[in-house]
Amino acid sequence: MRADEIRGLWFGALGVVIFALTLPMTRLAVGTPEAPQMSGVFIALGRAVVASVLSAVFLAATRAPLPRREDWWPLAITSAGVVFGFPLFTSIAMRHVEAVHASVIVGVLPLATAGVGAWLHRQRPSAGFWVCAAVGSALVVAFAVIRSGASGLGIQPADVLLLAAMGCAAVGYAWGARLSQHMRAEYVICWALVMALPLTLPAALITRPQAPLSASAWWGFAYVAVFSMWLGFFAWYRGLALGGTVRVSQVQLLQPFLGMLFAVPLLGERLDALTLGFALAVIATVFIGKKMPVRAAAA
Repeated sequence: MRADEIRGLWFGALGVVIFALTLPMTRLAVGTPEAPQMSGVFIALGRAVVASVLSAVFLAATRAPLPRREDWWPLAITSAGVVFGFPLFTSIAMRHVEAVHASVIVGVLPLATAGVGAWLHRQRPSAGFWVCAAVGSALVVAFAVIRSGASGLGIQPADVLLLAAMGCAAVGYAWGARLSQHMRAEYVICWALVMALPLTLPAALITRPQAPLSASAWWGFAYVAVFSMWLGFFAWYRGLALGGTVRVSQVQLLQPFLGMLFAVPLLGERLDALTLGFALAVIATVFIGKKMPVRAAAA
């Protein structure tokens, strides 16, 4: 494995650790059906506004050049996926499911990201790589079904929203990684946020909370605004650019279980032997899959 690929995996792992707190912190901010806090729409759009302001300051301070004309459309796709789609769907869903439950749905994200990335970057993963990706994703989906057994082995409406969020994230990750090949990774997410500000700012003002909220809700909102929506992408897009979207995306298989570990102290949710067993199995697929060859397609 090349030095750049190893660095990419480390940057990707840092991004995943930051993103793993997103669902528990969103749960803090949105509350529960019995004790609602912020609306999911405000969390999604408000966090984008905060991150946009930080991005504008960062772009000005570093004298970032304007994107090339041909980069604006990919930036719009990236923005649609990670600034609008993923935050909106997850924030609305998180009022109705626990963070532990939602975290396992994130397990389908690596396979989705790898698929979009392979198509977009004209890469050809080996059959062994796809087997590892499919097995890892199947493990976390099976875990989600088993854990939902108490309420019936069906798909909840919130699960549909979460799966839609995974699709949006996969598209935004892959297009952002492509832009990171010739733009600084930090600039990709910053420009994607700034170009969305004319839409996110008025919508956030309209949906802003009118009643007093708990301090924990504001702490959760602050985390998803500064870290999940901004700083996490600095590391994540850098990792995808260095190590390749297909390979580095498999580090995301660790995200569901990191999210569960964070949910225990933050939300008082339960972590049992079943969860740990599935975690070890999924981690094994990550280490095996990252050793499988990923080749560029012939021109």
